Amino acid sequence: MNILRLVAEERERKKQQSASPEFRKLEEAASGKDKGVCPIRMEKERLRKSLTPVEYYVTQERGTERPFSGKHLREKGDGLYTCVVCDNTLFRSDQKFDTMCGWPAFSDVIAQGKVTLSKDMSHGSQRIEVSCSQCNAHVGHVFDDGPKPAKIRYCVNSASLDFKKHSTV
Repeated sequence: MNILRLVAEERERKKQQSASPEFRKLEEAASGKDKGVCPIRMEKERLRKSLTPVEYYVTQERGTERPFSGKHLREKGDGLYTCVVCDNTLFRSDQKFDTMCGWPAFSDVIAQGKVTLSKDMSHGSQRIEVSCSQCNAHVGHVFDDGPKPAKIRYCVNSASLDFKKHSTV
């Protein structure tokens, strides 16, 4: 047997044992084939015109913005984060926390069903990709190293989000 494969399998087994129950549920959801969602279809040419080059690259080509470059990384205001493509509300500002990883991080989505999860085997690692459930835009990834008790961290590209600041009347 290949020693590298054995090491990778052992690392994955240990990771599975240490993952929180909440993260294991997310992994199970990511492995499901039928998401039960019918995404909004948008013409690529229309999106190229309405999004910035970085927004298009991140949301449509499943890219990642450079770390520490995102417009929402240091945002501290009270409000809602929406999908830059379709305006679907995804996260609340009170779910955001600092990680110093270079991208905005959230402990949870605003409501179940707002995002879809899928396995991402790109770049030589296994991750869980997060996409908008309405338009299928790439948002980021979810990891099992967030704050307790759930230990979940949604690592999100700023380019995939708009921020709607709460206003007081």
